[in-house]
Amino acid sequence: MKLQYTTSVRTSALLLALGLLSCSKKLMVSDAAPSATPVAVVPGVSQQLAEDRARRLSRLGYDLQLFVPSRKDQPIAATETVRFHLTDASQPVQLDFKEQADHLKSLKVNGKPVTIDFRQEHLVLPPQSLKTGPNEVQIEFTAGNQSLNRNEDFLYTLLVPDRARTVFPVFDQPNLKASFQLTLTMPPEWQALANGPLLDSTTTATSKTLRFAPSDTISTYLFSFAAGKFTRVSRTLGGRDMQFLHRETDQDKLRLSLDPIFQIHADALKFLEAYTAIPYPFRKFDFVALPDFQYGGMEHVGAIDYKASTLFLDEGATQDQKISRSNLIAHETAHMWFGDLVTMQWFNDVWMKEVFANFMADKITQVAVANSNYDLKFVIDHYPAAYGVDRTTGANPIRQELDNLKDAGSLYGNIIYHKAPIMMRQLERLMGEEPFRLGLQEYLKKYSFGNATWPDLIQILDARTPADLQAWNQVWVNQPGRPIFDYDLKTSNGKIASLQLTQQAEDKSDRLWPQLFEVLLVYPGGQVKELTVNMNQRQVALSQAEGDAAPAFILFNSTGLGYGVFPLDKQLTTGLAQLQNPVARASAYVNLYENMLNGRSIAPRQLLEVYRQALPKEKEELNIKLLTGQLTDIYWKLLKPAERLALAPTLEKELWQTMQQNPAANSKKLLFKAYQSLALSKEAQTRLYQIWDKQQAPTGVKLTEDDYTALALALAVRDYPAATPILPKQLTRIQNPDRKKRMEFLMPALSPDVQTRDTFFASLSDEKNREKEAWVTAALAYLHHPLRAATSEKYLPQSLALLEEIQQTGDIFFPASWLQATLGSYQTPTAARTVRDFLAAHPNYNPKLRAKLLQAADDVFRAEKLMM
Repeated sequence: MKLQYTTSVRTSALLLALGLLSCSKKLMVSDAAPSATPVAVVPGVSQQLAEDRARRLSRLGYDLQLFVPSRKDQPIAATETVRFHLTDASQPVQLDFKEQADHLKSLKVNGKPVTIDFRQEHLVLPPQSLKTGPNEVQIEFTAGNQSLNRNEDFLYTLLVPDRARTVFPVFDQPNLKASFQLTLTMPPEWQALANGPLLDSTTTATSKTLRFAPSDTISTYLFSFAAGKFTRVSRTLGGRDMQFLHRETDQDKLRLSLDPIFQIHADALKFLEAYTAIPYPFRKFDFVALPDFQYGGMEHVGAIDYKASTLFLDEGATQDQKISRSNLIAHETAHMWFGDLVTMQWFNDVWMKEVFANFMADKITQVAVANSNYDLKFVIDHYPAAYGVDRTTGANPIRQELDNLKDAGSLYGNIIYHKAPIMMRQLERLMGEEPFRLGLQEYLKKYSFGNATWPDLIQILDARTPADLQAWNQVWVNQPGRPIFDYDLKTSNGKIASLQLTQQAEDKSDRLWPQLFEVLLVYPGGQVKELTVNMNQRQVALSQAEGDAAPAFILFNSTGLGYGVFPLDKQLTTGLAQLQNPVARASAYVNLYENMLNGRSIAPRQLLEVYRQALPKEKEELNIKLLTGQLTDIYWKLLKPAERLALAPTLEKELWQTMQQNPAANSKKLLFKAYQSLALSKEAQTRLYQIWDKQQAPTGVKLTEDDYTALALALAVRDYPAATPILPKQLTRIQNPDRKKRMEFLMPALSPDVQTRDTFFASLSDEKNREKEAWVTAALAYLHHPLRAATSEKYLPQSLALLEEIQQTGDIFFPASWLQATLGSYQTPTAARTVRDFLAAHPNYNPKLRAKLLQAADDVFRAEKLMM
């Protein structure tokens, strides 16, 4: 391992000397004409500024020293040395720093003191202090707190997409890669991980100083460290040392989870090295589990961050949870190649790193997890989530325009995480697996340690296929939306005379989505015939079906690889049980749900009845998850309150009986969770209370501390009249201090007292009360629960008014999750009117935030139509 480390350092030093580390190959320039006029100083990182700096700057390096006090309310003093090579010193150089001017204490440029010129989130270095060639800038400052995620006894950075500039002065754009050397002084009992390997440690009675080696060459958003009271675990698998920091205290979770966590990482690394034909490209591979981390994970080189609850599973974990953990770990590991080794040129292509991380994660999980159904998991994970955005009037394309990095966070969402993998699988199918793989290998080798664009990759792939990828790319990647399919079946003498399929864009435009998918002809007795459709025209005749016996019914998109709203054969609803393939059933459930939401072929109450019949017969765990989720959504969002109350006793009994009869423990648990979600009758709530109070789970169901906490919250939102208050009692049962703090935060949002809830909601206007974003969105979901709608709808105007501030102060997923938790359960015309009135009152509203709002409000608008 020492040889590998030394070789990597020497390679990095050589590249630094050659000036090849900090820019993509496309942007490397040996000489440059002077700028005619200085770039305007504006908030954020404008595309003009980024292009100017990429032209002028190279060979970047940062030495950063932070002094972290033991108390989170005390400032973090810092010093920094920035080194760079400058090809044009005739104009100012802007360093990005999104903080107040008083945070900057002193400035030296090339050894001489310089007056601080700080404006519009930039430290402006004057031309007279700069020189062509190497430059060195020394800054003394107070670190910004926004993205340091400080807690009482730990902190961690999260700097994607442009948040490095909220902590320290930096050239914060993805194509100015650099090496970071961190020195961290902190309380003596703390542990830490950073991008670079640890060089040495010095401890005194009051502090500990860790000096880390220079990191690999990375984009600024990948700079990271975590420090605090952690437990360190070290393992060596496949010849690779790995270190893991965590704060978990549950010994059962640790016993059951540590081995799989390390093994899944090792398996993912082995798969990716083989698939890409590139050995792991960085010096170390460590990771941290963080309580209530904002995302599932973040792919920092040498120090991956994870949400602790996704890694640490217990005896009650379902197969879906285990597959999701594997998928998450594989996703973040895949980023080491896709995103970290080769990085997007600009954040308009942020989706590229995410699509390949998801795409590879699906492949890895297919071979790494026993009994995982790759095709089924793909359908259930990606299609509902992608359709959930693409069906809305706020739908965005996969590749979006971006003028300033301060708006980059709004690009993230289910289109890039879920539609993009569907698109990529279609592309792989169009090209063939091996040509596609060879194209990716060429791309990774060509742009290693640099930056690339989607057109760069398309050009490489286009050379390996006769298909016109440029035209294909235009509709799949550059435009939003999906097609709606229809069919015309003609029979004669019991045989198929003709079968034609047509597609039309959902927005009635003339766009066409070329794609391959399957059609299943289903016959009495369960016999089937599957036909592949090459839907490369607006209307396609399935000549291969002509002369076949007329089927009992047809299932469109039976393998779940096509994209759009597929038609429903009238006999499908009674023939679901004849579909032996669980993927075909999953595709049928998705088709049914999308047609219902479009008001086509089936109404909400009709579909609910279909699902009530299907659920006792469905034995596949992932399909039970899909079915119960859709059934719950119809119940809460598309039934009127009176209908819901009338149906509840019968539906509760059916679910309980189905749970008892299902032999699989994981499926039993999913059905119990659905029962818990739907419970409205006094009988059902009393049963749930007794389970919680006695901590005695139903036969065959394994419930853990987390499950009992969720059950307590479900009872509280129903104002269940217990002799002893439920939430305070549950709080005493929680042992882990991080989970206890989360519960304390949620309790006011679940209070039976309206005034207490009002006060809690009002407190969210203060940024400091929104620091734990996962806690906030969980609290909002309870505040806006359908059972609380009558008293919570008044929060909607203020919730919308806060959105712009939330985008500025929160992390990338917070605006969308804030909106979803706020609007996700409303079904009233007045709630829909509130959204429309807000948009009408803000005609010049940020277009990306407007799109997020329209996406989140789509269920409200559909409920308004479907419940008329």
